[in-house]
Amino acid sequence: MITAAAALMMTAATAQTNWKVDASHSKLGFSVTHAMVSEVEGKFKVFDGSATSNNIDFTNSNIEFTADAASINTEDEKRDGHLKSPDFFDVEKFPKITFKSTSMKKNAKAGANAYTLEGDLTMHGVTKKVTLTAIGASKTVVVKGQGWEATKYGFKVTGTINRKDFGLAWNAILEAGGVMVSEKVKLDINIELNQQK
Repeated sequence: MITAAAALMMTAATAQTNWKVDASHSKLGFSVTHAMVSEVEGKFKVFDGSATSNNIDFTNSNIEFTADAASINTEDEKRDGHLKSPDFFDVEKFPKITFKSTSMKKNAKAGANAYTLEGDLTMHGVTKKVTLTAIGASKTVVVKGQGWEATKYGFKVTGTINRKDFGLAWNAILEAGGVMVSEKVKLDINIELNQQK
């Protein structure tokens, strides 16, 4: 027979916790190699996301993200205009970039609070499965202000995708050899979550 204490522990372990991305303290960033010699960084300025955890940690959490493709920003207006065009994101036809997790499992090899995050990334009208690494903070933190209080948690998410897999195939050949823009895109994402009451 299950004791009352054991029942309470099981309930706590399976209780659903909802989280919302605090976009003002988060970054949805990326970088590519330009002209075979340097890294160019960019980010999406408009995005939203949520997470639902069903365990005492984030194992098997359900995570969803949406970014406004037209909010891409590389600190160069001409380049950003090109990235929004049909050569790349074609933002008028494909305004949203979305991610929906399919698996989130502990990855002890990457650290005590590390997870392997898998999911479906949809970009430029193409959906592909991607695998990312999410490194969580050591603990949740309660932040208090005048008349408000928030329980927060954070992740740093990294990974690499191939833009050609999503139909973003534009490039230019350099006279000295090589290409203007790398096919591989490195993701550099910092997420701050607010627990929902």
